[in-house]
Parts: sequence; structure tokens; C-alpha cells
Amino acid sequence: MFHWNIQKYIEERQLFTLHDKVLVALSGGADSVALLRVLLVLGYHCEAAHCNFHLRGEESDRDERFVNELCKGLGVVLHVTHFDTATYASQHHVSIEMAAREMRYAWFEQLRKERGMAVIAVAHHRDDSVETFLLNLIRGAGINGLKGISPHNGCIVRPLLEVSRLDILDYLRCLHQGYVTDSTNLQDEYMRNKIRLNILPMLCELNPSVSESIAETSRRLTDVSLIYNKEIEAGKERVMEKSGHILISRLMEESAPAALLFEILHPLGFNSVQVGDVFRSLSGQSGKRFVSAGWEVLRDRTELIIRRRKSADEEAEENVPPFRLAMETREIMPDFVIPKDKDTACLDADKVEQPLTVRKWRQGDKFVPFGMKGKKKVSDYLTDRKFSLFQKENQYVVCSVGQIVWLVGERSDDRFRVTEDTKRVLIIRQLQDK
Repeated sequence: MFHWNIQKYIEERQLFTLHDKVLVALSGGADSVALLRVLLVLGYHCEAAHCNFHLRGEESDRDERFVNELCKGLGVVLHVTHFDTATYASQHHVSIEMAAREMRYAWFEQLRKERGMAVIAVAHHRDDSVETFLLNLIRGAGINGLKGISPHNGCIVRPLLEVSRLDILDYLRCLHQGYVTDSTNLQDEYMRNKIRLNILPMLCELNPSVSESIAETSRRLTDVSLIYNKEIEAGKERVMEKSGHILISRLMEESAPAALLFEILHPLGFNSVQVGDVFRSLSGQSGKRFVSAGWEVLRDRTELIIRRRKSADEEAEENVPPFRLAMETREIMPDFVIPKDKDTACLDADKVEQPLTVRKWRQGDKFVPFGMKGKKKVSDYLTDRKFSLFQKENQYVVCSVGQIVWLVGERSDDRFRVTEDTKRVLIIRQLQDK
């Protein structure tokens, strides 16, 4: 019965066919051993892949010896690789768990291509999906986070999602098939293990069929999510500009603006608490900034401005302007006309001391805007011009001996203006780098 349930699920979900070659991720634990055994019984052509992460000492080597013996006895081609997981985690600034995940899936995909395999089969089962549901529920998730584990993700397929851990153990007992146990799965140091070892048993006391109930709820949410996501995409088109910014007025016209905002920002790494803070800022003053690991959001006057956070290397390059300046000095002729475009500044060459320097404006900077008499703070000028915080951060100035002569692309300093007494004019043009 077990193997026919698996076959039915594979066909219903169209995971692969009997003509496809299947690469089985084989750890040596009960789940992956059952997966390999049932696929072989069903007649699929399988090869196995085992990763030794060298995280559990002799236990890791024991697992490798076990899968070697298992595959030898079954006549299955086995591929084994070794990883220095701790070094990878340190170099890439990720957790040990994330390092192991990234390395194994990258290797699986490389091996799949090299061996001409159609799919990579992994042994997640129904209880794993239930744990994922609860894990996301505890952390805070939208409807897409409560769908559990997907039966396929690209070339990754999960044929065991309709069976439970107990079903798997019963199947192995019927086969008199041994397996190895990862001792870390018996420790409740990690959140998922706490759910498996502590929370689910407590829920089972309230409802012995709790796993089946949660799995069924997750399946229904998967279907509901298809409708939900279609409407979310339509909502995004209504409230987002081509630049990717969110128009606040349009967002607030939506029937569920908070939910739509969550679905826009959550994929960018903002958790539910952060999204709530962003939403509450819409009824307050502009200027607030919110950041996730890779993105930042600015609550501007009429929109939420979204941009990717710069890397350390990009931050270092910020001192280099994204434009070039072309300068020429010429004698004033009777027919000379001062250019009016914002990318050009005309200054009295004899009032400007060379060399000129270009930098980003700083707090406390002042200049005399063209046409005015008194000094004005650059920060006040930019505020009056309704610059967003992000725009302010990217404003450059041209200086002569510490004095600002031109707010690039905006306004020159009146002290250096061309007058009727000017004999030579310095023309500075801003040229955008391609």
C-alpha cells in the first residue's frame, strides 16, 4: 500500500516519469532510505548522492559507510562528496545549517547535470511539511508561508509529502531495512527540533490527528493562495510605479492595504513587525527609514521608496561621483549667452580658485543660492526642493578652497555669478557616465 500511495502521488503531481533518471539525496536516515527503496520497487532508475559535512565526528563517517554498504547491496550508483562546512559558513557569514543547505543543493544540481538526471528527489514527508507550517506560523507569515513544503521546486521533487514519519518507519520494518539516526535530531536546540520533539506531541494530546488536520489545512491554503496571489499581483500593478516605488494614496485605496504591503515587502526580507511599522508610518510624518538585510524603505511624502542596500564595496565607491565634469574657460564675447540648463554652471573664472573639488554635501554646508543675498544651508535648500532622503544622500557639490560654487545639477553660488564686470567665464558641464 505504501509504495502505491507514493506512485499515485508522483503521477498526480507529475513529479517525474518512468523514463526519467532520478538522483536521490541519501543521508542514510530513515526518510531517505525509504525514498530510495520505494523508488527502486516502483521501477525508477535511481542514483544516490551523499554529503559528508564532517559536523558530527565519527557519526558522519558512520553514515557514509552505511550508505556505501546500502547502495552496494542494492546495486545503485552512489556519489559521495565531503564538505568543510564550518569554513564555508565562516567565509560566507551564514549559519552552519544554511551553509550545509547551500553546499548540498549546489552539488546536487551540478551532479544532476553531469549525470544527465531529470530530477533530484529529497525525502521531506508530511510531518516535515507540518513542522514548516508551524515554524512559519510562529515566526509570522502570510498565506504563502502557510502552504507547507511544495512537492516540486525546479528540479527538486518530494515524493513522500503525502506520507507520515510513522508510515515510513512501518514501511522500513516491513522490509527489515535498517537506517542510521542523526543524534542532533534528538536534541531540542533548534526551533524545528523543538516543534518536532515538544510542540507536536503536545498538540497530539489535544487531537491525535493533528498532523493530518494541519496538512489538510495547508493543502487548502495552497489552493487558496493561487487566487490570493493573482489578486496580489493585480494590486501591485495598481499601487506600484515603474520605478518600483509604492504610491501611498493608491495603497490606502486598496481593500486590504496592510496585507498588500506585507506581500510586497516580505519577499525583500522585512518581517511582519517591520512591515507593521512601515504601515503605521503612513499616517505619520515622512522621512522614516526601514531596513532589512538587503533592502531599505523610505517613507517619503507621497510614496514609499524601495531600494536595494549597497554592499560594503559599493559603499566604498560612493565617494566616486556617478558623473564626470567637463570644464572650459573662455573670454566673454558680446554674443555670449549663459546656458540655462541645470547640468551646466557658468561662473566668473577670476573669482574661482583652482583646483576645484567634488564631494557629497555635508551637514552644516552653506552656500548663497543664485539670485539670493544671504547664505542658506544646503540641507534646507534640498528640503525646500522636496528632495527625498535618498535623493539628498546622492547630492554632490563643487568646491573652490572650501567654498561651494555649485550644487551640482541644481544651483550655482551667487558669489561666483557672471556679472557685467566678468572678463572670463568658467563653464562646468555635468556629463553622465553610461
